[in-house]
Amino acid sequence: MKKRIIAVFTGNRAEYGLQFPILRAISQHPDLDYRLIVSGAHLDPNFGRTLEEILSDGFHIDAEVKIKMDAASLYATAQAIGSGILSLSKVLSQIAPDMMVVYADRFEGFAAVVASSQMNIPTAHIEGGDLTEGGALDDSVRHAMTKLSHLHFTTNQQATNRILAMGEESWRVHTVGFPAIDLISEGRFAQPDEISQRLQLDLSKPVVLFTQHSVTTEFAQAAEQLAPSLAAIERLAQEGIQIIITYPNNDAGGRAIIKMLDAFKASGIPNTQVHRSLGRYLYHGILALSLDEAYRVVCVGNSSSGIKETPAFGCPTVNIGSRQEGRLRGNNVLDIGYDENAIVATVLRCLNDQQFRQRCRTTDNPYYRGDAGRKIAEILATVRIDQALIRKKMTLNGEIQNGWYR
Repeated sequence: MKKRIIAVFTGNRAEYGLQFPILRAISQHPDLDYRLIVSGAHLDPNFGRTLEEILSDGFHIDAEVKIKMDAASLYATAQAIGSGILSLSKVLSQIAPDMMVVYADRFEGFAAVVASSQMNIPTAHIEGGDLTEGGALDDSVRHAMTKLSHLHFTTNQQATNRILAMGEESWRVHTVGFPAIDLISEGRFAQPDEISQRLQLDLSKPVVLFTQHSVTTEFAQAAEQLAPSLAAIERLAQEGIQIIITYPNNDAGGRAIIKMLDAFKASGIPNTQVHRSLGRYLYHGILALSLDEAYRVVCVGNSSSGIKETPAFGCPTVNIGSRQEGRLRGNNVLDIGYDENAIVATVLRCLNDQQFRQRCRTTDNPYYRGDAGRKIAEILATVRIDQALIRKKMTLNGEIQNGWYR
């Protein structure tokens, strides 16, 4: 039997790390073959150029799609979406896949979904139905991607319920869990000795892992919002706490953050280091230190990884600002504003409050299902590709009952 060709799109480092279990499962499935399309920040040296990570994982890259994005304005974002649609449609025409897989809520992914869905390529969307109400454009983009897509793979039951409430047919929606948990469950992350050696860390001392992205609807305030965090980091570093800082995404406002991080790095503050990208293996390895009571680690900033990935490690998270408002979370997350003193106090609590640290280690993981990659690959291999898949129906009739509709 001819293998189904599955086009998989990835636009940045974090997204790829979450897609790894899916790519691996597709590559191992006897009835599937993949065509990997990389774009966005993967091709931008300013954001780490993470092609090397993909290749070192053993995957082949079938197309590189450059999307010009200066990460300085929403105008640039809109232009990037348009250019992305044009470039991706050309690549999809050449590859002619049976299906397309796109992840989450990024503008690059939105361009990919528009291109594939308008070319009648059955499109599978992963991580739809989530909420992030904190000022980013993620929700609008994510829900638009859901309505354009033909299959939905969600990370939690609440997300599934929201997609059904959008009128999607139930047979299209599959609650598979969070794919990154597959790798975490397998222990595919750096061990303490390797972390200590590669990052020159003294693991007898506390470690802070920090990433702060811009809030898309407030991108002009990105530098202003970062300033309290950097001031807090400097104070914490003076107390002997080791700080590992990673670059933000290539969203509007990202360049302003990078400029500040570069200046911070140049100042040479002891106990601090700045990296364009750690890679999934090292990043998860640092979070995994929390599994051992001998190590003290806290994840700080406003990255979704601090919400969705840290529960699997029992790692405390200090979530700064509005970016992750509304997102489903475990009891290991503490929310604070853009306030230097509050950041310092909350990080110290996460490092020193034994009762809270124990709560983190025993928190429920709202995203855990297990074996998400294999489940997704099996559905991609067995779903019927026909007009019923392409021709979407709305399950809501819009009937008026007592002034309301059902």
